[in-house]
Amino acid sequence: MSNEIPAEANLFARLALYGALVAGISYLFVLDQESGGTGFLAWKGAGVWFLAVYAALMAKCIDGWLITAVMALGAAGDVLIESDLIKGAMVFAAGHVVAIGLYARNRRKTLTGSQLALSLLAVPATIAIAWSLPTDRSNIAGLVIYALFLGMMAALAWSSRFPRYRTGIGAMLFVISDLLIFARLGPLEGAGWVNYAIWLLYFGGQVLIVLGVTKTLALDGDGRSTSTVM
Repeated sequence: MSNEIPAEANLFARLALYGALVAGISYLFVLDQESGGTGFLAWKGAGVWFLAVYAALMAKCIDGWLITAVMALGAAGDVLIESDLIKGAMVFAAGHVVAIGLYARNRRKTLTGSQLALSLLAVPATIAIAWSLPTDRSNIAGLVIYALFLGMMAALAWSSRFPRYRTGIGAMLFVISDLLIFARLGPLEGAGWVNYAIWLLYFGGQVLIVLGVTKTLALDGDGRSTSTVM
């Protein structure tokens, strides 16, 4: 983990990142408890909120503030979704829109055939799988719209200049996490392991995303570069 932290990260940024890891990992021990209390909500939101603080402390350009906004919206979505699924999903969708803008600003100049294929497949595959999972079809239109933004976010993250083995994979883990949420509304309803898998994939994905973006921006120096990073 220490190798993934930009050398430019000051003490406060490092403390914020370590705080995120402590909060996010420890939340696994309480996620199946009765939700709704202030302490529970604060605990749930703390992991990604600390990632937003870390990104803010690292930010030196517009892209740095965009990834900060992505993490902040994710933290807000984590909390809001506990009381209102639709409003929480809307906040997450807003985060995907900001992320889409960030990744579009940082497109990779050249893609291999397999990279291009995965980028093109991400959107229709995400929509198709999401559409097929819930048993209750009453909110399927909204789910498909959300899946569109989710798939676009992942596709552009994978094809961006940010490292695929961090930001790219992190975005794909986010997609899998959300698909498991949809599966929990259908074939995986009642499966005890699903909640743990959802959180591990989601939080782990967010960590990889923010580390990949901040490290690349730090290597740029001025926040902009034509280079690509694996």
